[in-house]
Amino acid sequence: MCGIIGIVTRDPNIHGTLQHAEQVQRHRGPDSQARAVYSVGGWQIGFAHQRLAILDLSDAGHQPMQLPTGEDTIIYNGEVYNYTELRRELQTAGYHFHSDTDTEVVLTALRHWGIAKALQRFNGMWAFAWLDHKRGRLYFARDRVGIKPFYYFQSGDTLYFASEIKTILTMVQGKFGLNHKVIRDYVAQALLDASDETMFQGILHLTAGHYAYIDLTQPALDIEFRRYWELPVDEIEPASEEALLEHCRELFFDAVKLRLRSDVPVGVLLSGGVDSSAIACAMHSILGRHADLNLLSAVSQDGRFDESPFIQQVARALRRDVYQVSIDLSPQQAIEALETLSWINDEPIGGFSSVAHYRLMAAAKDLGITVVLSGQGADELLCGYKKYVGFYLQYLLRRHCYAEAIGMLHSFWKRKTILSQFSFQEAKRYLPSLLTRSDIDIRGPALMPYRPVAMGLDHTMTLQHRQAADIYHLSVPGLVHYEDRLSMAWSREIRLPFLDYRLMELLCPLAPQYKLHDGWTKFLFRKAMQRDMPKTVVWRKDKRGFINPGGEWLKHDLRPKVLDYFDKGSLIFNFGLINRQNLLKQYKMYCNQPEGKGNIWYQEIFSPLALEIWLRRFDNYLS
Repeated sequence: MCGIIGIVTRDPNIHGTLQHAEQVQRHRGPDSQARAVYSVGGWQIGFAHQRLAILDLSDAGHQPMQLPTGEDTIIYNGEVYNYTELRRELQTAGYHFHSDTDTEVVLTALRHWGIAKALQRFNGMWAFAWLDHKRGRLYFARDRVGIKPFYYFQSGDTLYFASEIKTILTMVQGKFGLNHKVIRDYVAQALLDASDETMFQGILHLTAGHYAYIDLTQPALDIEFRRYWELPVDEIEPASEEALLEHCRELFFDAVKLRLRSDVPVGVLLSGGVDSSAIACAMHSILGRHADLNLLSAVSQDGRFDESPFIQQVARALRRDVYQVSIDLSPQQAIEALETLSWINDEPIGGFSSVAHYRLMAAAKDLGITVVLSGQGADELLCGYKKYVGFYLQYLLRRHCYAEAIGMLHSFWKRKTILSQFSFQEAKRYLPSLLTRSDIDIRGPALMPYRPVAMGLDHTMTLQHRQAADIYHLSVPGLVHYEDRLSMAWSREIRLPFLDYRLMELLCPLAPQYKLHDGWTKFLFRKAMQRDMPKTVVWRKDKRGFINPGGEWLKHDLRPKVLDYFDKGSLIFNFGLINRQNLLKQYKMYCNQPEGKGNIWYQEIFSPLALEIWLRRFDNYLS
């Protein structure tokens, strides 16, 4: 896990720019920093790398890294977990290795197989730039679901790229216009990273599952893009449920096992939910009773938000201790943290829960835990969110499967799981606009021309198509964005077993009844893991995560502060992004609605607030 920075230009004087830029990203790689400039076809290619040493902590892992022939150079951020197996295969083909890093394996694989075939062999997360000196080509690539970031900006005959947006802002040293389409998606639908655009006009990110290249022998700086991976969605029928359950369990255990490869301490974020508890139990089984197993959990004195009972059930079953981190914040602490996190995140924060994640990463650093496993992605693969029940019901009704639809609803009502947790406030963004026409429109004139992103179940979609949409752009990209930025702010590496491409390719195409069955979400996975986990956890009914009283803070404790941010001179109004009169009207209605009731969702107040905080933090870079 590292940071990468690059410039492609005709100008040879880029050393100073690279040196200045790497200071912005130093948190991504505190263990070593290095720069190099190469000349190919009249172009100057500058690389800078910030290393967080995870595999082979020696100097042999420093980057930019070259093969002994000098034909290839790479700067690389991420981990290819199956590097050991690939290394053995490449050794059989006659290659010799001079380090124990995955970086050298990645670079050798690119030379041996070519980029398209090599990327399909990699299991992990990555963003890299590979300079093929021999062919005069510069390649960029990003992992299948975009866990690792890769931003770029082209201005005439100069291309800048980096792991973070703020680094590009520093290199360009200019002002950028706001991307109103991206801001509209955030304000109106709480979406982040829903496309390859960012909130800054012209700064893009390389689309997940794609690679790109530049032919440096040509006079123009043209980028060609290629897709190398697509999530399968055509429904598959397994040979038997018993075989499927065993295959699911084996793949999950292997995904966890691969992500334990590290030369530094590894831990897991244990929330007490099914996903993180499954990872903890798998780690315990793989490592053995006497190996270190670092369990890191968020706890609260407020029983409404505390997961301690479930966390302790897992800890007792594994006979392990848990590092407990209090997520109790004062409202003032929470809103002050948003100002810091807006800079770290590069784009507005999605909610107060991000503050809890940030504090957990700080605790991981204090404890010396460099690598942390997380359960991100499980809900999208296994239909864990409440919305999937609604989508499946909608799908059944469209196909006139009325008896099946009634049976499904009855099973969830009888089980007292999802239906009891339904909230119209959250659900309305998935509903047709006709059903939400009475809502107050807080958009300002700058956002009016842009249409909403389709977030419901289109009439052409199956449930698997809708899951894929979440993985591609509606859910997973925004979640892995904040996990990467807030963990790397403390130089911690997050690893995500559920986003192993083999698990995604197995679980996503499965028929819905394997995921939503007998009143349970994630049915297949629960059943596959029931012999490895405490029964009360694997068959847990409620779903919580890192929640907090943020909605009530906005109504009461933070009301003066919120109104200050919504002052008539604020940037969200000056830029024409928000209609102040309508926002204040909506905020007043929100403050008057009882907790858990009413039509206004917490995010409808939080998003314009977070946007204003972000605008103030990045104002020097905005035109």
